[in-house]
Amino acid sequence: MITVEAAFRTEILEHGNLLVGPWRSPKQMLQAQTYDSHASIHDDATAQKLGFRGGTIEGPTHFSQFAPLCERIWGRAWFITGCLSAHYRNPVFEGEEVQAQIEKPKPGQTVCAIGMIRRDGTEILRGTASIDGDGKETALSQRLGELKPLADPVILADVKVGMRTPRQAIKMDFDQNMGDLYPFSLADKLKVITEPSDYYFLEHNPWGRAIIPMEMLSVLLQYRAREDRLPVRGPAVGLFADQEIRLLRGPMFPGETYWAEREVVALSGSKRTESMWVRTSVFDADNTLVATMLLNGASMKDSYANYQSEHKALYG
Repeated sequence: MITVEAAFRTEILEHGNLLVGPWRSPKQMLQAQTYDSHASIHDDATAQKLGFRGGTIEGPTHFSQFAPLCERIWGRAWFITGCLSAHYRNPVFEGEEVQAQIEKPKPGQTVCAIGMIRRDGTEILRGTASIDGDGKETALSQRLGELKPLADPVILADVKVGMRTPRQAIKMDFDQNMGDLYPFSLADKLKVITEPSDYYFLEHNPWGRAIIPMEMLSVLLQYRAREDRLPVRGPAVGLFADQEIRLLRGPMFPGETYWAEREVVALSGSKRTESMWVRTSVFDADNTLVATMLLNGASMKDSYANYQSEHKALYG
């Protein structure tokens, strides 16, 4: 008989109506990230040119801190139909401590508000965690419904809502370097992940094999995204502004081949950015939908050298 280990040994406290995790200092692993042959927002020099203090910690890194809180509430169901839906509010830099919080649910409640703060009280992200459901109850589903259309696009002038990409085979082995976008492996991440779990290594869990942490599902689902060749003008520096990862028939496993396809579902913008909202759908070998990811990739207008001249040419 196989012994099932505890998923996490993370200390969880109760503060009023909140479950609260420990203060953690996530590690920066994307200093060497490149895309379109240039450095990214996670590179100190590039980030500083755009007004940031330094290279930022990638948003989904924070998802790991919510996993013990969600598992405490929903148990095994969290690993099967769990969903994190987050609007990133402020960046985190290496050496800073952050804390994950989730509202305690009422009996039977399947959607809870989440938040993360820095030691000084700065809000890092807000959103929802949930299980089951049809996806309409998440924070980003509601946010999508409130977006204003993108006016006068330049970087995204050639992108249209409804554009789709062909299916791609994706896989994550333990020691596989995940490429220019993610120049590290699952094994590298597990050495520094904020919330270690035997489930990420051992067969002693309900599925009898290691599972992929939710933060690394972001890496897996984006693994071949640069091959999509959506007509985004560049080079321009981008960042994750909103992200939702939803399991429908989880968990997902290292070494297993999946197929991913993407669709542009919305375009939006701000004073400094143009945003392309893309939904990735992931299928297993039986052509069953097993997971989705909604990602708002925001391109920094100031990082695109031709922005002003092309804006003038397009709009006078």
